[in-house]
Amino acid sequence: MAHTARSTIGKFALLSMTFAAVFNVRNIVNNNIELGLSSAPIFLFATVIYFIPFVFIIAEFVSANKNSESGLYDWIKKPLGTKAAYLGSFLYWFVNLFWFVSLLPNVIAYASYAMLGYEYTFSPVVTSIISIVLFAFATHISTKGASWLGKISEIVAYGVFALFAIYVVGALSALSTDYVPQQPITLESMTPTINWATLGIMCWIFQAAGGAETAAAYLNDVKGGHKEFVKVIIFAGLLIGGMYALGSLLVNVFVPRENLTYAGGMVEIFTGMARFFGISEYMIGRFVGIVLFIAMFGSMMMWTAAPVKIHFSEIPKGVYGEKTTELNEHGVPVRAAWWQFLFVFIMLVVNGFGSESVQQMMNKAINLTAGTAMLPPIFIMIAYFVFRWKHDDTPRDFRMGSQKFGMFMVSVLLLIFVVSMSASLFPAGVDLVEAFFINVFMTAVFSTLAWMWISRFEKKQKLQQEVLKAEKKEEVEA
Repeated sequence: MAHTARSTIGKFALLSMTFAAVFNVRNIVNNNIELGLSSAPIFLFATVIYFIPFVFIIAEFVSANKNSESGLYDWIKKPLGTKAAYLGSFLYWFVNLFWFVSLLPNVIAYASYAMLGYEYTFSPVVTSIISIVLFAFATHISTKGASWLGKISEIVAYGVFALFAIYVVGALSALSTDYVPQQPITLESMTPTINWATLGIMCWIFQAAGGAETAAAYLNDVKGGHKEFVKVIIFAGLLIGGMYALGSLLVNVFVPRENLTYAGGMVEIFTGMARFFGISEYMIGRFVGIVLFIAMFGSMMMWTAAPVKIHFSEIPKGVYGEKTTELNEHGVPVRAAWWQFLFVFIMLVVNGFGSESVQQMMNKAINLTAGTAMLPPIFIMIAYFVFRWKHDDTPRDFRMGSQKFGMFMVSVLLLIFVVSMSASLFPAGVDLVEAFFINVFMTAVFSTLAWMWISRFEKKQKLQQEVLKAEKKEEVEA
């Protein structure tokens, strides 16, 4: 697709959009609940071993596909072919449907903190209804293009940066006195226990450090083009990785790990800090709730738009209906965005009526996104390996080292991912049959249907080409 004249966002807006898409403060708390302070070195490991090399891979693909509308499909197509490209972009869109269902209850929880100063627990049905309204609004805003999302993301970035800085300064100030943290920061407490359960949880840390490919959906909207995009995306990777590691190290200064909850964890660590400094916990709770509600809702708007753009904007014409893939003036397939809303609407209704509590509702959604969330990055990595192996002569301004170095690095990433994904698909202590059905069978069924769909399309295209060829031959002979 040719480059358009939509260049409407600058470097800071792109950095903000990448930050909003990738950095999620709740990941710090969630992984602390699971792993304790050992999540800090694992985040650092994930940044050095995974996130930075993965950002380099994205930067190289962007540099080699300057005229791409949204990235992923074009990146996979050249090395692996159209079927794999379609399946990779489909899975990227598909796994995010479940992520929306797990995120929306958190947005509601922080909204209650913002309005009431504490978490008000709704029933699963009411939670689903509110989630549907929020997701409809997010879908509407997501169709307005990069300019709108850039402005929203800048607000999100300012708020989260400020919140993070306040907590880090507060935690370091407390540690500079004779205050003993609720969980002492020692080498022993930071040393991870390497077992099957830890390997499975690492999937979530990899996912937390991922998402850089989302920003590529707005490559054609960046002032300065692909060169500025590459610079910003690399800087964003370093910044986000450092913030995750530092935040994970200081998260238990005021509140012990066992007192944190998934829904309100970030508010809980700030109210703990407020207690230490003698500040109103109620006011701090409301302030943090407001910032986190805006941040999470802004992040969700970014994620609402990106998977739709990535899957629907560059697939071959005719795979879906013409209206479904038609782009508006902002380069967004509007009808596809509302189809996505319909799927999430159905999932929220089913999940809401089929769960006894909001926590159970979230657990179901989280289980459905466990190891499957690693499939799109694996597609990208395999495509990168083949790209460096067979298409290394492709002109581009950025490379992740030599051909051998690039192939070696992505091979290491693939090995780590496959092991971690296997542990996440079959976590310790669960029914293996249930885990297989939820995490493997359902994804395999939908992947097979997607493969059959694109195969049917290609077969139909081939027949049409043969008919046209035969008609031309008849015309020549006549």
